[in-house]
Amino acid sequence: MASRTEIGVIYGAAVVQGLALVTFPAASSIFTSPDGFGFDSTRYGTMFVPQVALAILASALAPRLARRWSLRRVLLAGFAGNVVSMALLALSRLLLGAPDMAFALLLVATAALGFGFGATVMALNTYAEAFFPEGVDRAVLVLNALLGVGTALAPVLVAAVLALGAWWLLPVAVACVFVLLVGIASMQPLRAETGDASTSIGWMNLPERFWLYAAAVFVYGILETLNGNWAMLYLTGERGVSARGAAFALAVFWVMVTLGRVAIAMIARYVPARWVYAALPVLLLITFQIVSHVQGQAGGIIALGLAGLACSAFLPLSISFGGKEFPHLSALMAGELIAFYQLGYGVAAFGIGPLHDPGGLTYATIFAAGSLVALPLVLIAYFIVRRPL
Repeated sequence: MASRTEIGVIYGAAVVQGLALVTFPAASSIFTSPDGFGFDSTRYGTMFVPQVALAILASALAPRLARRWSLRRVLLAGFAGNVVSMALLALSRLLLGAPDMAFALLLVATAALGFGFGATVMALNTYAEAFFPEGVDRAVLVLNALLGVGTALAPVLVAAVLALGAWWLLPVAVACVFVLLVGIASMQPLRAETGDASTSIGWMNLPERFWLYAAAVFVYGILETLNGNWAMLYLTGERGVSARGAAFALAVFWVMVTLGRVAIAMIARYVPARWVYAALPVLLLITFQIVSHVQGQAGGIIALGLAGLACSAFLPLSISFGGKEFPHLSALMAGELIAFYQLGYGVAAFGIGPLHDPGGLTYATIFAAGSLVALPLVLIAYFIVRRPL
């Protein structure tokens, strides 16, 4: 049985990982402002390509490395990647007058973040399932709710450090907390069953229904990232919202992601999780139409709050459903699904820039098209839940 310290490390790390993940998009005004690095939307989107590539690689390899070495070592490696990323982000402030050099440094920083996120989140989800085998859905939902707490804090904290004129303080603080976590985790056993290395299977031998889950989290990754990475630029560039107001709207999005996960975990005894899972894509389809027609700060806050609620539990429920359906492959399912989620993240993080600048599409049009992307997710979710879990 896991100790309180072990549980605290896992669930505390989720908060800090969420904070690290959203620090880059929450600071989009720094990257795109003429007073900051002055990147255009295409370069801003390209900045996330290494993050996606390394996150996919780390998520895909982490289950195999966990069986070969240990899940604890994978977790510590993920923490180290986050430390490197936040340190490089803080150091980039020294290159404000040299945007090309800063861009190169930030590519390395996002690559380190991708590795850190992929390894850490795969390990955290596997530990949550292992520590609470009798309540997997709730354990994974709570873990991802705490991840959401971190993502919700990032825009607020970025706005606070911007007001102080020292935005680099946030990545420094996050790096220091990760160093502390490395120290604590190094002294804990953190044992979890991940299977023997001899049981490793290849991509071609994965269960057929794995690909349903993979398709679901891939499409979900596109939809979540459209909100999380591009909403601030949409609100400030096309709806006349101030940078501070847009940061608050983004914070509300992540707060509602978190509150939705908490609420769904609380009602899990009374409302079947599979019903919630099937309903969330429908709500996403509707909210993208609302977001695309908002006017002003208040409308943006309400619309992004609804979008956050629609996003809330879909990813953690995909991971927990997959783990329960294939318990002997729980670590593998968590890792590979996070990889496909990151692939969707990459499509939206990089793909929106070319659509907006060379393509000439407005952000409002792109958000409206989000409903078309959500439509297949409705069907995929139906095929997942129609079989009893």
